[in-house]
Amino acid sequence: MEKKNEINGHAMPGSASTDQILEKSSQKSLREKLMEFLRKNLLVILTVSGVLVGVGLGMMVRSMNLTKAQMTYFAFPGEMLLRMLKMIILPLVVCSLVSGAASLDTRSLGKLGGIAVAYFLVTTLIASGIGVALAFIIKPGVGAGALNTNNLGLESVSSNKETTDSFLDLNKQAHVSFFMLQYATDYKMVAVGNDTNGTTLYQKVPYGTETDGMNILGLVLFAMVFGVALRKLGDEGEELIRFFNAFNEATMVLVSWIMWYIPFGIMFLVGSKIVEMEDVVLLVTSLGKYIFASILGHVIHGGIVLPLIYFGLTRKNPFSFLSGLITPFTTAFATCSSSATLPSMIKCVEENNGVDKRISRFILPIGATVNMDGAAIFQCIAAVFIAQLNNTELNAGQIFTILVTATASSVGAAGIPAGGIITIAIILEAIGLPTNDLSLMLAVDWIVDRTTTVVNVEGDALGAGILHHINQLEMKKHQQEGELSEVQVEAVANVQAEEETSPLVTHQAKALEAMPEAIESVL
Repeated sequence: MEKKNEINGHAMPGSASTDQILEKSSQKSLREKLMEFLRKNLLVILTVSGVLVGVGLGMMVRSMNLTKAQMTYFAFPGEMLLRMLKMIILPLVVCSLVSGAASLDTRSLGKLGGIAVAYFLVTTLIASGIGVALAFIIKPGVGAGALNTNNLGLESVSSNKETTDSFLDLNKQAHVSFFMLQYATDYKMVAVGNDTNGTTLYQKVPYGTETDGMNILGLVLFAMVFGVALRKLGDEGEELIRFFNAFNEATMVLVSWIMWYIPFGIMFLVGSKIVEMEDVVLLVTSLGKYIFASILGHVIHGGIVLPLIYFGLTRKNPFSFLSGLITPFTTAFATCSSSATLPSMIKCVEENNGVDKRISRFILPIGATVNMDGAAIFQCIAAVFIAQLNNTELNAGQIFTILVTATASSVGAAGIPAGGIITIAIILEAIGLPTNDLSLMLAVDWIVDRTTTVVNVEGDALGAGILHHINQLEMKKHQQEGELSEVQVEAVANVQAEEETSPLVTHQAKALEAMPEAIESVL
């Protein structure tokens, strides 16, 4: 029943009741909440929609039987996204690490760096253990002895690189002077003389070559050392530090512009990959157990192990932290590149999760280079899979070698699509297995590499969150110590009228007068 307001006994038509006003205000607030939610999560919604639309678009275009040239044109918008992300990696890594290393105190830099290295090492070892355990439980290669590269129409992939040279390459990459090239070892046969029958003897001699591709490991090492050197300069280095800080902020503005192109580019990246697939059903059914074991390992490590480590160290909900990183996770799933995901990861970690810029811009570029949890899982599974495929029983020493080699070789592995295949060759060489079955891994790598990259970047993000939490605890501790010092100084300042204080306080004041430097340091 509509109520009427009365003034001097006269009904006032058209006046709204209190209930209606409250209802309208509640509707308005609900609408505002919805608009605010859409405004905050618009990029996430568009990115996820881009993946779904890309799948549908790829299935539709797949039925058109495009030529190779037409496939290239169809994939062009996605290729543009990858090129834009790669374009921004060089200035982003250099400027963020230089400004991050220069803004942190040398002692805290060493402490944070030590914690980060320990975190990366422990999580990668756990990931390798999960991969080996799942491979022995699921046994993806048992009963698949007839599976070879010929019945799948694949070309064989071989690697004749020695294990020692592969590890030396990592060290050389860290010190190579020109950052746009990667260092790689190749071999040539050199005549060393003749045997008794007159036959020429040859020896395989390693020599260094430079291959195209950005040397991220060398960039990371140079930027960190350069930032520490600027810090040591003191006032003379301040101007250059400010330059790198401004350069870094300008780069992040470019990143924010590129991120609005991500949904459109991802749509064509996913769509073009579906169009390029040949007989995916045969591959999935033949290698289904290997794919299942790899993805299950990524789900266990990324959905259980890493969140538990984060919760154990911070006592915070890891999934609320990860919910702010849907956009970089989607980018990782579409691009299969940890390096390409770095720009959006830095932006989202800072803006959505409130991680200190000095922490995120210092640790995330390092993590994108050296922390490869997802890669360690599928590399260990692939090594055991190939051993089972060749009916080779692995002993305890070989299993230990797989764990150590997968953990160590993931450091400095290229953060690019299919970058882990070369690392599997290193593992196979280390345990004495043939590398001619690597093409089986390469055939389905485009499937496994998506979840691999998501787990890689998740480990980096949670590591940044853990370091941010530890840094906050240290700051609170120093703040409390500072407050205690202020209380002590205040008590000393009141010790001027000796007759109004106790003999104990007077004694303390005289002792402090004898040490003027201590008072100055506290003040």
